[in-house]
Amino acid sequence: MPSSTANPPRIAVLADSDTRWKWGALTATRIAPSREAGSGSGTHAAPVLDGFLLRGRATPTPRQLAEVGVHADSLTEVTAPEFLRAMTRTPYDVLVLALVGGGVQAILHGLKRIWEGRAERPVVVTGYVGVVYEKLADGLLLRHGADLVLANSRQDAERFRAVYEGVGADASSVTEVALPFLGGDPYTGEHDPYTVVFAAQPSVPENRRDRAYLLDRLVRHARLHPEREVLLKLRSKPGEHTTHIEELPYQKLVQRLDPPPNLRLVYGNMGEVLDRTDLMVTVSSTAALESLHRRVPTVVLTDLGVREALGNHHFVGSGCLASWDQLDAGHRPVPDEEWVARQGVAAGGPPSGTGSYATAFDAARERIAGLLDAGGLPPLTPYYTPVTAPGYLPGILARHHLGPDGGPLPGAPAADREPGPVRQIVRRAARGAYRHGVQRVAPVIRRMGEL
Repeated sequence: MPSSTANPPRIAVLADSDTRWKWGALTATRIAPSREAGSGSGTHAAPVLDGFLLRGRATPTPRQLAEVGVHADSLTEVTAPEFLRAMTRTPYDVLVLALVGGGVQAILHGLKRIWEGRAERPVVVTGYVGVVYEKLADGLLLRHGADLVLANSRQDAERFRAVYEGVGADASSVTEVALPFLGGDPYTGEHDPYTVVFAAQPSVPENRRDRAYLLDRLVRHARLHPEREVLLKLRSKPGEHTTHIEELPYQKLVQRLDPPPNLRLVYGNMGEVLDRTDLMVTVSSTAALESLHRRVPTVVLTDLGVREALGNHHFVGSGCLASWDQLDAGHRPVPDEEWVARQGVAAGGPPSGTGSYATAFDAARERIAGLLDAGGLPPLTPYYTPVTAPGYLPGILARHHLGPDGGPLPGAPAADREPGPVRQIVRRAARGAYRHGVQRVAPVIRRMGEL
């Protein structure tokens, strides 16, 4: 399935949440093979992009998809068996799996089965949507088997290869790139009014006490500095899910407070919010990397400790760690340039610049073009098999309605026809009931258990 000088590359992206759709779709446009095969500097044809949303608790809503702002030529909601069926009908050049690790592993085994004996197949690409600060070995081995496992920085590439080599797995798939959504104009100075943004995260911290503490400090900062605009940047609205479940949304917690008029809740694209930001504050959000790339003053909070459970341990050595007390007193962080460079950010400014970020995806693009030109890609060979992980792999596959051989389990959702109107209504009702249970019922049960 070599790249053609006449036809644009055709890419499929399978994602299971709004953030992974954003990562997958933007990555797809950046790694699309050039018209001039094998050349990172050739003329790039705009790829044909087909999106597939894996049905589940975090399937993005139309509002979330619109907020991401990435256009696809087609967009379809599917189960794993339905997606695998689609992969037998349409020839693609590249397939990007923007999924949680277990989802990647299940799809890899399903693809291995349906492509068995085929002379040509797409190049399969996967990776991470942001900072990798937990479950490094588990997540990486679940992604092993893809032709390219993308690492968002030099540091991650080194860590990824070390894990694969440490278990005797092929590490040649690891390919260094960068986060695909970095960009925008670099920070040039203070706005009027001076704007502080707190980037909230759905699951960090996860308990009510810590989230209430952070919200209280944000309110106190707004009252202490009435001349500033203070924004609480939220990822999703109540009832929506992102990559992680949010059981205690800040929208509900703030209702119990009396925030000052200079504190507002905002949604929308992070890049647009950063356009007016003078100080970015977060616990460990990937928004910190977006902010650092644009050289916006950025703080990673230490109020709740520097802990692996919070993910802010990833920023040790960054120069960005500080507390609300320090911010209230006027502290301005100064990032460590060497640390920032190892994260693949602030490297030459925005993507249109001449620095290393402008060429961060060249190696991946050239590698994909080379694989396509060679033709006859070998079968997918994930590290986990029924032989190497007989007590682990079957459960992962079963969660996606697949058997140990990668084929659909009996009773799996039909993969050979589109769902009818009744089935679609039932699916929507089931997702609504699940989200209600997660956000309303489950927290109540836990609080009762603590009595």
